Amino acid sequence: MRYPPGRFKDGLVTASPRGGVLRSRWMPSLQRHVFVCINERAPDNPKGCCMLKGGVDVRDRLKAELSARGLSKVIRANNAGCLDQCERGVTVVVYPEQVWYGRVTADDIPEIVEKHLIGGEVVARLLLPDQPHLQGRTAFPALEIGATTK
Repeated sequence: MRYPPGRFKDGLVTASPRGGVLRSRWMPSLQRHVFVCINERAPDNPKGCCMLKGGVDVRDRLKAELSARGLSKVIRANNAGCLDQCERGVTVVVYPEQVWYGRVTADDIPEIVEKHLIGGEVVARLLLPDQPHLQGRTAFPALEIGATTK
């Protein structure tokens, strides 16, 4: 489908395929993307579920922490459905590194934000086992702080 020529001003497109006005911002440029499992299973499920183990509290604390530090434009926090790790407590996955954390509580969030999301250092005590893709790495590039003001 071809789009008619549009006017670009401050990252906005002002023409749509149907000739109307489309107002859309450029896609965000995120340095990290964090998924928090809030999957819900029946209370009698032997695996348990992240929802009943505090997944919503973890997600809410993460969003609040990112917002309070002015990081919401460079680090995105999202709900995740089942990540198949519910028996290991609330699961959190950080991309692009694909670092999986387990048994995360709301009280762990400031440490994850400070050490990993900002500093690039894996929080070893929360790291789930069996992550060969990490190849033993425990450090990644730190957040580009200047990007938070854009």
